Amino acid sequence: MAVIAALIGGVSSAGAAEPLPVSEVAPGVFVYQAPYQLLAPGNQGAISNVGFIVGETAVAVIDAGNSRQSGERLLAAVRAKTRLPIRYVVNTHMHPDHTLGDIAFKAQGTQFVAHARFREALQARAPSYIEAAKRQMGDAFDESIGDIVLPDIDVKDRTTLDLGGRSIELEAEPKAHTDNDLTIFDKNTGTWFTGDLLFMGHVPAIDGSIEGWLAVMKRMASRGVARVVPGHGPASASWPDALAPQQRYLDRLRTDVKALIDQGADMREASEKAGISERDGWALFDDFNGRNAIEAYKELEWQ
Repeated sequence: MAVIAALIGGVSSAGAAEPLPVSEVAPGVFVYQAPYQLLAPGNQGAISNVGFIVGETAVAVIDAGNSRQSGERLLAAVRAKTRLPIRYVVNTHMHPDHTLGDIAFKAQGTQFVAHARFREALQARAPSYIEAAKRQMGDAFDESIGDIVLPDIDVKDRTTLDLGGRSIELEAEPKAHTDNDLTIFDKNTGTWFTGDLLFMGHVPAIDGSIEGWLAVMKRMASRGVARVVPGHGPASASWPDALAPQQRYLDRLRTDVKALIDQGADMREASEKAGISERDGWALFDDFNGRNAIEAYKELEWQ
């Protein structure tokens, strides 16, 4: 297979960066499985699943982590597998744990690809993302991360990217996890990168619409694919079985919030009580569940 011929062991890494440890979840599809952690100097911003797909003539990178360091480590991982040019970096959405590492690929002659609403969303939030990274990374923060990378290619509906003998299909989703979620499907192997439309192990985080997310999940569940790569969780998983825990969590959160609204509870009470029965099933629950309840409350109180 030509893809395999393009993969070569022993290629020198990018600079002094230590390559992210990646696994080959399907022929020519590599994924770094991130730990369930918040940004900290010890993890160098490598806190979301990222990966790359190798074609016969080019490579597409999927997300790049939360810092220049994580991006450089992903670049080193690519270079440890192939010398082919990195033609695209595709962002699944604007959150910093998926995008701030893009800067490491800026000098590669790469085109950056994202949802049509990504640009506006990232520009609006970049200052707060960068300030948060400074606080969390401390002395390890790289000031050059302030140069955020905006897309060269906007995806409004669907787009196909050619990697030479291998095409990947990009689909812009309606408002769900965020308002700029993008999925990537590798036709050769049936591998579907869902970004943060799918969380496994790490509690889901709502930054778009709980109702919209549930609707998108219903449509996603009917799609036949060989495997999925979640934004957080294992490097790959079977589909649609992988969706069940997230479905349970969001259904429970929605039910609890609606009941609390009906009882006259305020937003603070909802943040303390909604979804609590799910605590033992998720990492980082206390970091995100309260915020999820507030987002759901703001949306559902007008129904």
